[in-house]
Amino acid sequence: MLVPLYEAVYDRLEVGPATRLLGLRCGSGLALLMAASRGAAVTGADSAAPERLALARERLLPDTRPGRGAGAGRGTRARTAARLLDGPPADADGAGTDGAGTAPYTLVTVFEPVGCLAGDSEGLGELLAGALPSAARGAAVVLAGWGPPERCATSSVLRVATRPADPPRGARGWRPARRDDLEEVAGRAGLKPDGSGRVACPFGYADLDSAVRGLLSTGLFDAAVAASDAKQIDKELAEALHPHRRPDGTVWMRNVFRYLIARVP
Repeated sequence: MLVPLYEAVYDRLEVGPATRLLGLRCGSGLALLMAASRGAAVTGADSAAPERLALARERLLPDTRPGRGAGAGRGTRARTAARLLDGPPADADGAGTDGAGTAPYTLVTVFEPVGCLAGDSEGLGELLAGALPSAARGAAVVLAGWGPPERCATSSVLRVATRPADPPRGARGWRPARRDDLEEVAGRAGLKPDGSGRVACPFGYADLDSAVRGLLSTGLFDAAVAASDAKQIDKELAEALHPHRRPDGTVWMRNVFRYLIARVP
């Protein structure tokens, strides 16, 4: 759903063969795959979602799947340009948990929207602090976040995730984005803002069931499910999505996302 955001950022920063990209909270790796298709050397790191990191590994390192040879298909090319880590690089020369030393990163991205999870801004500050020593001086750091609620149709649906006033320990819960979320995170990490932008990212689903499954897969409703039950949240989501259904049964929500570019001093 955030493909237009990835494309806008990569176009603006001229991502290409000279780019060494570190994608924090890389999830299923689609943004990394798009950067790799431009010739960038990419490293993805995500310690919070091992199942999504496994999907990223399949996308970027297809030759590592069972039954695939070391030189099978396009995996040989992907393997030389991509790495996936279950945590941020461990030291300033870019050596990750796999022990492979690399040159400093020229671009660090966090495309998981900042501010949509309760407490995630503080956690992201710590994550950046651990990763930035592996970035080159002057490297770009990109943070993304939801745009104004009045320009994000999905905001009304995400309110279902605010059901528990006191989320269970460890559960991920949604909160509305604040105007200065990105700047606060950048400042906490000692970064210097160097531009921003907004990108339209509509969410489209084939039908109501697909929309419910897709939204639940984001993890934003984990706290609500833990505080209630899955069937009840499914029902509430379906009701919240009803205004966004089209006559043909598809679900369409217009959204605007914001990104901030900052620089490593």
